[in-house]
Amino acid sequence: MNYDEAIAYLDRHIELGWKPGLERIERLTELMGSPQRRYPVIHVAGTNGKTTVTRAAASIVNALGLKAGTYTSPHLDRVEERFAVSGEDATPEQFAQAVDDVAAFVDLLEIQTGERATYFELTTAAAFAHFANEAADVGVVEVGMGGRLDATNVLEAEVAVLTGVSIDHAEYLGHTPVDIAGEKLAIVKSGAVLVTGELTDEVASVADRRVERVATLRRTLGRDFRIEDLRMSVGGWAMDVDGIYGRYEDLYVPLHGRHQASNAAVAVAAVEELLSRSLPVEAVQEGLATLAVPARIEVMDHSPLVLIDGAHNPEGCEGLVRTMLEEFRPMAWTLVVGAFRDKDLPSMLRPFAGLTARVIATRVDHPRAADPVDIVRLVDRMLPGVPVSSTGDVAAALELAREWTGPDEAIVVAGSLYVAGEARSIILSEESAGVRNDCG
Repeated sequence: MNYDEAIAYLDRHIELGWKPGLERIERLTELMGSPQRRYPVIHVAGTNGKTTVTRAAASIVNALGLKAGTYTSPHLDRVEERFAVSGEDATPEQFAQAVDDVAAFVDLLEIQTGERATYFELTTAAAFAHFANEAADVGVVEVGMGGRLDATNVLEAEVAVLTGVSIDHAEYLGHTPVDIAGEKLAIVKSGAVLVTGELTDEVASVADRRVERVATLRRTLGRDFRIEDLRMSVGGWAMDVDGIYGRYEDLYVPLHGRHQASNAAVAVAAVEELLSRSLPVEAVQEGLATLAVPARIEVMDHSPLVLIDGAHNPEGCEGLVRTMLEEFRPMAWTLVVGAFRDKDLPSMLRPFAGLTARVIATRVDHPRAADPVDIVRLVDRMLPGVPVSSTGDVAAALELAREWTGPDEAIVVAGSLYVAGEARSIILSEESAGVRNDCG
C-alpha cells in the first residue's frame, strides 16, 4: 500500500463519523497483538490544552534520550501529522506502512463482527502500529474526544492527565462540568497516577472520587507542583517549576499565552510520575525550549500581524483574547472566524467585544461547518456595530482580511482547528512560493 492508497483506504471510513464504544478498537488491537501494551504511556485528556501537554511531555521524554511516540488529533494539513516518534512526524512511507499493517486486521474485524472501524479508530490503531515499528520507548497519547468511549481508552496508561474541564461537545459528553469530568476521568485506570491542572472544586471532587475508586493518587498543579517566578519573555514565557520530585529553574516555553505555562508544568509533572523520579534540569529546559505547537496562538505573518489559533470553545476564545491583550500592543484586529454548527458560537464571540474592529465569517469544506451567513447574523447580535462580511472559503477570507487590515493592524484567525489549519497551510504555501516574504 502506497501513500495515496493509504489515504484512500482511510477516506472510505470517514462517512462512519464518530461511533461511541470500545468494542471495535479493543478487538482490532487484540488481533494486532496489542501493540499499545509494548511501552509505558502518558494519556492526556481535557477540554483545552491537551495537545500542548502531549507535545511538551513527549519533547521532554525525547530530551531525556528516550524515543517518545506522540499521537494527537485532529491534524492541521496532512493526516500523518497525527503521529510522531522522536519529534518527527511519520513520513508518507511510514504512514502508508502503518495503515497497511492495520488494514488486514481491520478487514478481519469486519468479517468477524460485521462492524466497520471508524476513521479515528483506524488512525489510532495505525499510530500504535507506527510506535511499535519505530520501537518507541514511551507513548504520549492525546484523547480525541471525552475519554470513556474514545478509541484511545483502549490504553492502560501508567500516567493519566486531566488538563481541565469546561463545556464542549455537550451533546456527546454532558451539559455540566461534572458530567464532562466523569467522561474524561474514565481514562484513569487501576494503578495509574492522575496528574491534573488546576481544577474547580466540583471537578476536583469528581477526580478525587475516581482516584479513590481505582486506588491510585492525584497530583495537582498548585498543590503538589507549582509554577514560580512566571514572567513574559520574547515569544513566550519564562518560569521555574517546583515539581513533584525536583525543582527546575530557568525554563522557557516558546508559546504565546500565559496558560501555556500551566500546560508545560503539567507535562513536567506527568513525565516525573512516569519515571517516579526527578528529571535532569537540562533535559526539561531543552524539551520545553524546543516545543512547537502549531496553530496555538501562532504568529504567521507581519505587516499586518497574523495570528492563528485553534480556539473552538468559549474557554479557548477567552484565553486567546487574554493573550491578545496581554502580549500584543493595542491595535485594531480583524477577526476571521469559522466554526462548527454544534459549537456555542455566541459565547465564543462574546470575548471579542470591544477588541475586534471588523469580522469576516468563513467556513472549511466539512459537513459540520456552520454557514457563514449564520455566523454573520450572530456577529450582528453579539458584536453590534462591528462591520462584518462573509466568504465561502478560508483563502478568500484571508485575502479580504488583508485588504481590510492596515500594516499597523492585525488579523486573528480562530473558531476551529480546521479553519486555523487551513489558514496556516495557505500562508506557508505563500511563503514557500515567494508570494509573501515577511512571514515571521
